[in-house]
Amino acid sequence: MAEQLELRAYIYIDRMQPQYAAFVGSITQGDLPVEGMASLYVEMAPGNHVFRIVDVAVKATDSRPGAQIVERQFGMFELHSPQQAEVLQAGEVILRELGLSERDRLRPSIASLQVITNVSPYQSQLLNRFTRGMMLVAGQTMLVVECTPAAYINYAANEAEKAADVNLMHVTSVGVFGRLWMAGTEANINTARDAVVAALEGIDGRS
Repeated sequence: MAEQLELRAYIYIDRMQPQYAAFVGSITQGDLPVEGMASLYVEMAPGNHVFRIVDVAVKATDSRPGAQIVERQFGMFELHSPQQAEVLQAGEVILRELGLSERDRLRPSIASLQVITNVSPYQSQLLNRFTRGMMLVAGQTMLVVECTPAAYINYAANEAEKAADVNLMHVTSVGVFGRLWMAGTEANINTARDAVVAALEGIDGRS
């Protein structure tokens, strides 16, 4: 019996920002991206289909795979290139192979959004043990975001960095929820928060 494919997330990043690209480079097990590259994230179910889809995309274009992950419920992969046209073409190849359109993706929803002001030194020291990005300094304001599907948190992080002078602490984009931590002044974190909300609410798709 044929498996029913679900396109959970499909999101194009036009230009990877400096901190975001550096963070992705610190956790990726595939080809390393650098600042300024375009990127595409796709999340789907059943997860095992990512192997076939990534193979089709990299054979058809000059885009490179940075991540290819299959976990309990979903599969997720990322492709990038210095040329936006290559990533956009890879996206077209992927959708054609799946027999789907961009409109068939799930629309993201924000599960949790918190702004924590004047972070205590004890909290900052504890959180710094779990981050791969910038350190959280006592007294800063911290932004914590959760969204689903998880892959969309990458787009939110990149757009927030475009909008505000903030420190990217951590991004998790695998699993049921995507999670983002950022730190900075209260004013800059509020700007980043608004950018995250605008970015996620601006993505259309299925409910």
